[in-house]
Amino acid sequence: MPQPPLPQPQLDRTPITFDQYEAYTPEKLELMNGFYDYGDPDDFKGFYLAILTNMGLRAAVSHVPIAKWLAAIQEVALQNPKLDDALRDRLVRAIAELMAVAKYLD
Repeated sequence: MPQPPLPQPQLDRTPITFDQYEAYTPEKLELMNGFYDYGDPDDFKGFYLAILTNMGLRAAVSHVPIAKWLAAIQEVALQNPKLDDALRDRLVRAIAELMAVAKYLD
């Protein structure tokens, strides 16, 4: 039986289907060296997406300092091979501006 589509987090909390719950929620979570573990780390993608879908991105963002989100976004975005040098520079400047705002808000 094919796996259901991966949950797609939205800004506000949304439900997942029972099929997604069955496919992406481990039967037993184990803690190994401080991490949830039950095999290949890629196996957790659906689980994490299901949690974020149920939580909503607004709620997830509200529990972590904005500067950490911006640092993660910058790191991931800069790895995108579609970025040319001009866009890469623009992104770095934009994140720096947002970091200044985040510092003020914290």
